[in-house]
Amino acid sequence: MQSETKAEQPRTITVGSGSSARTIAFRTQAGDAPALVWLGGYRSDMHGTKAEHLAQLAEKQALAFCRLDYSGHGESGGRFEDGTIGRWTEEAAAVIDAAVDGPAILIGSSMGAWIALRLVQTALAAGKPAEVAGLLLLAPAPDFTHRLMEPKLRDDQRAALERDGFIAEPSDYSPEPNIYTRKLFEDGAANLVMEGLIETRCPVTIIQGMADQDVPFAHALELVTHLPSEGVIVTLIRDGDHRLSRPQDLELIERAALDLVTAARDGS
Repeated sequence: MQSETKAEQPRTITVGSGSSARTIAFRTQAGDAPALVWLGGYRSDMHGTKAEHLAQLAEKQALAFCRLDYSGHGESGGRFEDGTIGRWTEEAAAVIDAAVDGPAILIGSSMGAWIALRLVQTALAAGKPAEVAGLLLLAPAPDFTHRLMEPKLRDDQRAALERDGFIAEPSDYSPEPNIYTRKLFEDGAANLVMEGLIETRCPVTIIQGMADQDVPFAHALELVTHLPSEGVIVTLIRDGDHRLSRPQDLELIERAALDLVTAARDGS
């Protein structure tokens, strides 16, 4: 894989065809296996604090690294309002297939953890379990539309979803509101992962802040009950928030990523 810097133009790939075609931007760094693959959260892009820190870690450790912007995010094409879990998972799978050689450690943040779990399920369904060598899930938000949002929707929001096809909510991270579409909720229901055992066939590490106002730490603990009984590590950060971007949080993420690399190389 060709190494790139932030100042350079990203590589692109076209995913889908006809009216559903969109141009997906991604960046790679050459290095050894297993590759680290960054999967960002809702409305995040590939130049966030954690993604940049992992890019530096990969460079120092001579590890291959890949990151992308989902459609409607960052440098990729497409409308954000057209995005769904299934659509973004398809894009991530296409980038990994095109840009990653050998096994990968999927590092999913918030919604990215949902996409990482769907990628594992897709790989297993295709008979390719070795493609995913480990999962690092940060403030994981799988099934967030169904488990975290729908129970809290007000009557006026449900009416707006039916009438307008979307709702807009203030964001703590941007002056622009968060847009949640009816399509996102419907597609989310078709991509639920916390409905039974989530077979991973690889080690899973979860890092969750207990002061997270967006994804309660109870959600991470509930996720654990759907994972295999072996090979799962959970770290709760007492004062950690949803961003997990403080120096001490980044150091913990770094150690966890390198532990998964070691486990993958040792075959454990």
